[in-house]
Amino acid sequence: MRSFLLQYIIVCYFRVAQNFKTCYNEDENTVLFDSNIVLLFLHFWLLFSYMFLIKWVCCAGFVANATPYDYSFTNECLENPKNPQYNGGIVVNPEFKEGLNGWTSFGNAKLQVRRSETGNEFIVAHQRNQSFDSVSQEFFMDHEKLYTFSAWVQISHGDDATVVATFRTPTGFYDVGLTMAKPGCWSMLKGGITVNQSGSTQLYFQSKNTSIDIWVDSVSLQPFTQEEWRAHRYQSIEKERKSKVKIHAVDSEGKPLVNQKITISQKLSNFPFGCAINTNILTNEAYKNWFTSRFKYTTFENEMKWYTNERVQNQEDYSSSDALLEFTKSNGISVRGHNVFWDDPKYQPSWVPNLESQQLEDATTKRINSVMGRYSGQVIAWDVVNENMHFDFLERKLGGMGSSSKFYSMASVLDGHADLFLNEYNTIEEPGDELSSPDSYLKKIEEIRSGGYHGPLSIGLEGHFTNVDIPYMRSAIDKLASSRLPIWITELDVQPGPNQGELLEQVLREAHAHPAVNGIVLWSAWSPEGCYRMCLTDNDFRNLATGDVVDNIINEFFGVVVMGMTDESGFYETSLIHGDYEVSYQNETDVKSSRISQDFKVEASGSSEDFLNIKISG
Repeated sequence: MRSFLLQYIIVCYFRVAQNFKTCYNEDENTVLFDSNIVLLFLHFWLLFSYMFLIKWVCCAGFVANATPYDYSFTNECLENPKNPQYNGGIVVNPEFKEGLNGWTSFGNAKLQVRRSETGNEFIVAHQRNQSFDSVSQEFFMDHEKLYTFSAWVQISHGDDATVVATFRTPTGFYDVGLTMAKPGCWSMLKGGITVNQSGSTQLYFQSKNTSIDIWVDSVSLQPFTQEEWRAHRYQSIEKERKSKVKIHAVDSEGKPLVNQKITISQKLSNFPFGCAINTNILTNEAYKNWFTSRFKYTTFENEMKWYTNERVQNQEDYSSSDALLEFTKSNGISVRGHNVFWDDPKYQPSWVPNLESQQLEDATTKRINSVMGRYSGQVIAWDVVNENMHFDFLERKLGGMGSSSKFYSMASVLDGHADLFLNEYNTIEEPGDELSSPDSYLKKIEEIRSGGYHGPLSIGLEGHFTNVDIPYMRSAIDKLASSRLPIWITELDVQPGPNQGELLEQVLREAHAHPAVNGIVLWSAWSPEGCYRMCLTDNDFRNLATGDVVDNIINEFFGVVVMGMTDESGFYETSLIHGDYEVSYQNETDVKSSRISQDFKVEASGSSEDFLNIKISG
């Protein structure tokens, strides 16, 4: 690709130079333009074009010698730690084969390098009196770079304990990631960080349980430039979201159409990308037009929640959700069912908290049968239990974690074709939120399995961003991807601020490019009084900066139009985002200049070298 574009620029240059006689009037023997000025202009044009090519090539993902990103994560607790990712990156002595070289004590911990029976060296921080007493290493970190971090940790004894990796930076203390460490085996800790200011930083580890020793091994800190990070996204999209397509245009007699202009238009993307709505859309034509011209997926903001459907016990009201579902059906929009239950005590119907255990069990059984029975087969997914890592209202009142397992078992029977989700916030947004960390999320899935439910599950990540830490976000999704369950970003927004649009674009591009993410829904349902946190338009449905970002993403990935020209054999090759397409051309040989078209579908292929062959004939 790079050599082709360079050749193209050079050919264009020489063609212009060879046709320079247009600047000279032979009949009148006069010069129309100063030849030196024109040639100087051509030289500058060639230089500028080449510089643009180099910049485009780098930003498009062809970064020379770029370090590939390691998406792997091991959730199992192992007898011996794996080798450090990136061979440790910029960490000195990452496997402690050189004793304490590069490492010091943080706080008052005593350090000791030990060797296991299998010959593995590791460091031990013992005699800990404060949570932060541990092992440390100092780094210089660049605020323009993105850092991915990993380590393997173990504790000396006792129950599982949370171990957090933290960096002391010039502007404060930042958690980079955490894991639930165990005695007797090694757990992988993975995270990421950017710093606000370049300077000296210190890595250290924390655990609130000061009675335990913290063991550490295979530490890695790998920096990436912005260009390398964009390259990772580009490469992931090319590998995971696109496939190669070869179009062969022929006439009615099967002869190739040479130099035929063709247009390839995406009709529907395989990757779900949507936005929440509410009942305001039913009575506002401008809202309808704005929304339906952009999205084919949605979630109802509040209209399918229990406190909306049954404000008074035994008086059910589905009028709002029915009306919204009728609207979405008439416009070919798929709906996520949100939600059957919400474990936060603040968001129960007002009459629910006063129920006794048996009464609550009867009420929840009625609720799940009512809402899922009514909409079974009409939605593509259900958030069965919402936010049951931060909250445990229903589990606590109904006798434990088994209640969630029971809800998922019932849901799988009531609507066997819809994906069944957990849904939680701060899992990818906040590295310091232990309640909903990726480790806690994976543990919750294990608890639901151990409670008796073994059917399909999906991971819902709300994505309400206050602070945007892209390296941590990527690492958190890496960890969840180890479950091999479908992952959606279900309620994406970014808190208001001067850089809201820019931060939204970062998050959207990161989420869409990650190979484990299967769908995205924005949490931007419009109301005249304002949106939950992030509007995409003003009240006249003129785009805000966030709306422009969304439109750019849609045009790039969800409304693809490619125009090309066939070669001397009638072929045209390209790479397309997975989805439904139409290829067309104007039949200029026809008196009426008829339009020839054909629909086709692009899906993941078995190999990156495979081509989908499409033949279109007039």
